[in-house]
Amino acid sequence: MSQTPSASSLTAGKPAPRGRSGRTLKVLGSSLLSAALLAAAATTAHAQTAVRWLSQSQTASSQYPVEFGTMEALNGGGFKVDRKEFQSIGINMADGLRLIRAGSFDVASIQVGLVASDDAFLEGIDLIGVSTDILQLRAAVNAYRTAFTERLEKRFGVRPLALWPFGGQIFFCNEPIATLDDLKGKKVRSFTASMSSLLQGLGAAPVTLAFPEVYPALQRGVASCGITSATSANTGKWPEVTTHILPLSVSGAVQAHVVNLAWWNKLTAQQKAALEAQFTDMENKLWDVAAKTNGVALACSTGGTCDDKLYKGYNLKLVKLSDGDFVRLKTITQNVILGEWAARCERVYPGCTKVWNESVGAARGMAVPAR
Repeated sequence: MSQTPSASSLTAGKPAPRGRSGRTLKVLGSSLLSAALLAAAATTAHAQTAVRWLSQSQTASSQYPVEFGTMEALNGGGFKVDRKEFQSIGINMADGLRLIRAGSFDVASIQVGLVASDDAFLEGIDLIGVSTDILQLRAAVNAYRTAFTERLEKRFGVRPLALWPFGGQIFFCNEPIATLDDLKGKKVRSFTASMSSLLQGLGAAPVTLAFPEVYPALQRGVASCGITSATSANTGKWPEVTTHILPLSVSGAVQAHVVNLAWWNKLTAQQKAALEAQFTDMENKLWDVAAKTNGVALACSTGGTCDDKLYKGYNLKLVKLSDGDFVRLKTITQNVILGEWAARCERVYPGCTKVWNESVGAARGMAVPAR
């Protein structure tokens, strides 16, 4: 996420372990259904329906081709997408949910952890330490999906059409680090409330920084470490200003593509079906991107084989994880993070602890401690 596209508008335009062939057929079938529904929507539309789309994907990101492909498909199926990008028009990504709620855009991709400052319940989909790999995360997201959708519709007037992750959020540091406990006393970039709780539990000092602010902060010593995915770090050039990687995934940085509900309700049934099919297809592809490309980016950043055109080769020290790191993370999650999140959530949504325990908690074998 380091480059800005030359143009900020566009006109005309699950990773389940079931085996390669089965997954390929499933994705192909989804794509064919999406195309058929778009064709039906296009033939019944009197004119192209405008879609004002606020995107966070930059051309250097691995997610960009997938999102761009969805826009192109919509442009050929009765819609006309006008793409704007958070970074290029100077909008803070933490404001994404408010902008889509206000009707400033019809579609927006939002980082759930950032917008959860408006409602702690949203962060429950990806609390720090709950899901430490992509399969665990997908189970948690699917378990929370219905409650998450209902909350967004009721409180914010938006509807999520796709939920997907950037990938495992791991530690990049500009000084030697061997274990999770070595973060004690260090300033570490954070971007969610539960992430800050983890860092404080480790004795570190969380520093809230937007992604574009992290590189200079690491370069100037304002922060000693940052947390992000291997793909985002590599394309964001973090390896230029860091030396060590602790590859312990503490969350997945779940994103959501949401639509303004008032705009959505004006669409025909065929248009809604076409959009749902396209966004479902996009969601599946973005989960696959998260599952596949983070390993490639990590290898590129740590002196491994790097023949991928998207990533640059570096030679950072890859720290070997110990069982103690996982135990430490789980202990802080269970004893600190869940309780602190529940207290924040109950203040705005009484009963949310029960909802979480019966969805994400049940899927992950965890429960918020009784108060």
